[in-house]
Amino acid sequence: MEVQGRIKMIGETQTFGGNGFRKREVVVTTDEQYPQHIMVEFVQDKTDLLNNYKEGQQVKISINLRGREWVNPQGETKYFNSIQGWRIEALQAESGDASLPPVPPMDAFEPAGDLNEEDHDDLPF
Repeated sequence: MEVQGRIKMIGETQTFGGNGFRKREVVVTTDEQYPQHIMVEFVQDKTDLLNNYKEGQQVKISINLRGREWVNPQGETKYFNSIQGWRIEALQAESGDASLPPVPPMDAFEPAGDLNEEDHDDLPF
């Protein structure tokens, strides 16, 4: 699965417990009729992937949905979901392509039927 949008916030890398578990969060705002602010977490060595990105940048993040079950001390079962990122790519600004004229379909061109074999051009091939 993928999430696309503009980076709203990149958090600092957090380290938990004695085992060195690392987590870093990024919030991406989607470009939809009703924009969503999606928090994606990168864990362990994937936290370094965010080093080359900054707020305001358009990105595409490859994600996995994670779910876990937890039983509290009162015996109630609770469920938690998380969105984990495993790849992030910068999206190119689409405005750069706007300067190129549109390409007409191939059937808009008529074949040249009035060529003579005797007409020679000076092309070397």
